[in-house]
Amino acid sequence: MMQSFNYHKIPQSRIATFDVYSIGMLKHHVSALLEFDVTDSREKLRALKRAGKKVSFNAWIIKVISKALEQHPEATGYIHSKKKLIIFNDINISIMVEKEWDGRKVPIPLVIEKTNEKDVEEIAREIEDARNQELSGKDIVLQKRSGMYERMYYFLPAFTRKMIWRFIMNHPKIAFRKMGNAVITSPGMMGQLSGWFIHKSIHPVSFGIGSVIKKPVVIDDEIRIREILNMTVLLDHDVIDGAPMVRFINDLTKYIEKGDGL
Repeated sequence: MMQSFNYHKIPQSRIATFDVYSIGMLKHHVSALLEFDVTDSREKLRALKRAGKKVSFNAWIIKVISKALEQHPEATGYIHSKKKLIIFNDINISIMVEKEWDGRKVPIPLVIEKTNEKDVEEIAREIEDARNQELSGKDIVLQKRSGMYERMYYFLPAFTRKMIWRFIMNHPKIAFRKMGNAVITSPGMMGQLSGWFIHKSIHPVSFGIGSVIKKPVVIDDEIRIREILNMTVLLDHDVIDGAPMVRFINDLTKYIEKGDGL
């Protein structure tokens, strides 16, 4: 019997995804599956948009996460040696932006630098600029010029590419310069995802943003319908212990649910 099939070319950016996932499997991340009541926060956002402010839910989440990380900098630490952590003063957050490539949409990294110093509108504008940026086959990270050696990465054999990633992870200053100290991935924003997804990461702290879904919630002994955001947070247990993790998550919850900065 004749078999019918088609070959599809794998985008170059996916090769880096394979390698990052492989290296991420070696990290000692603790996964926290969280729910946040964002009903009041989203109403504040809608009010700002009606007032003509160019803000977005994603940009605000990045800002809120930046504030929590700034107050708990140990969550963003890299292992420098067996006796030392290196903690950078800036919060540089990597996100994924969907771009058109060869007729298909592919995720390309964007590193937003110093998010702790920017307001929500600045972050939203930077994301929008990246979305509008014309993508070439040579782009590896949006809004950063790729050198010749970086472009050669995709043509190297797998074991060599993984050696490069191990070298980067063993040199935190290079890692921070290339990919920041936190990452946010938002598949839940692409459609309704009623639950959590467990992702992998090579960053010290990583956030997987799910969908906002209406759910019944008990408030003051009454059942009310609220807008609930699902989020998975990965924290590297090599750089932060359980008690500081809880304090960080408690502050993050407070900022998200009260609409901090809106």
